[in-house]
Amino acid sequence: MSDLKLVGKQHRDHKSVIKVGNELVGAKELCFIAGPCAVESAEQLDEIAKGISELGVKFMRGGAYKPRTSPYAFQGLKKEGLKLLKDASDRYGVKIVTEVLDTTLIEEVYPYADILQVGSRNAKNYSFLKELGKIDKPILLKRGMSSTINEWLLAAEYILMGGNENVILCERGIRTFDTSVRNTMDIAAIPLVKELSHLPIIADPSQGTGQRSLVTPLSLASIAAGADGVMIEVHNEPEEALSDGFQSMYLNTMGDMIKVLRAQAEHSGRTLNLTKEPQTV
Repeated sequence: MSDLKLVGKQHRDHKSVIKVGNELVGAKELCFIAGPCAVESAEQLDEIAKGISELGVKFMRGGAYKPRTSPYAFQGLKKEGLKLLKDASDRYGVKIVTEVLDTTLIEEVYPYADILQVGSRNAKNYSFLKELGKIDKPILLKRGMSSTINEWLLAAEYILMGGNENVILCERGIRTFDTSVRNTMDIAAIPLVKELSHLPIIADPSQGTGQRSLVTPLSLASIAAGADGVMIEVHNEPEEALSDGFQSMYLNTMGDMIKVLRAQAEHSGRTLNLTKEPQTV
């Protein structure tokens, strides 16, 4: 892996800590990101944002532009979705993580996002990654669904080459022969990446498993393996969700999940980055 000139530990012998406003990713506190797969309406987003903020969550995910396998599936509210995310951020003080799909949308998404997400489908879109290297906001780089560890880290290298060193890696499962789960969550990738790179790494067990019942166990495993945070999907009415409801946690169970994750974080010598002690919604 000699081509890892910027993301490799030989470039930096200490862990990178990414600043997101007044918050840090990669420090002792574990980043916790929660929110819907897709922004569907003002009412839906407000209820979720209010619920997670009452639990102390500081980062909210939400897709305004949705890359879907089927052209007939819900594609997102686009610019209107971005505006709803900004409204939720202003109202509840949560920082926004949202996906940008291609180079033509960077300028549009930029003002609304605290962290710009690169989805699995774009992990090998090198011209796009180069453009993201020119901006000054953190990039959440998801692992490609068929990417090796080296390919994933080289994707990050493209961003750093452009001058943007604010990259957060995200293990979100890979495609394998097994059809029991949506993706195969590669827990081993977490400590391995920490051996190879100075960049922080978080886990997305919602995408990594595709099954609601597996999200908490895989979140615990990710924290135990050394992840710098987790990102999960949550919905106020998962059965009615327009995207990935089957893997979304119920909003009214989030308090219990957070308590379990906080205990695991403390067992691992770290803390969960929340504004307060979690209470049940």
